[in-house]
Amino acid sequence: MSRQRDPFANFERVRRQIDELFGDVWTRAGLSNPRQVGFTPRVDVYYCGDPPKAVIKADLAGVDSNDLNIEVRGRVLVISGERKASETEGRVYQQLEVEHGRFRREIQLGADVDAEAARATYDDGILRVELPISQQAGSKQVPLSTAPGTESEGR
Repeated sequence: MSRQRDPFANFERVRRQIDELFGDVWTRAGLSNPRQVGFTPRVDVYYCGDPPKAVIKADLAGVDSNDLNIEVRGRVLVISGERKASETEGRVYQQLEVEHGRFRREIQLGADVDAEAARATYDDGILRVELPISQQAGSKQVPLSTAPGTESEGR
């Protein structure tokens, strides 16, 4: 497995931090943020094991497992679903920070994976997806054959 650094690996984290800093500007102006649809779950992505695998852990506390969808599209893992709002009647909130609504998170993976062998578990609000690294990917020596009568002499 090649250890190339992904130039966009931290892009999502930086975008989320900018949204956290300036996101309420939309609300204060009486507008809704056109990019905001529900919330963006936080994820950890790492590679380990022998045979090697990609492991993705997503923080989805409060999301019912029946409301989760997981899909692998080439080198992209797509996690989508919905965190439903809790009952608010009779409550006066001082602070409300737990985001709810629909979400969709696309995680770019740094290696080809075997989607057929993927495993996912959901325990205590943490989704864990394990994707074995595809042994088909990478470089392979390709045998060279010549057409009859075109072989070079002296080889």
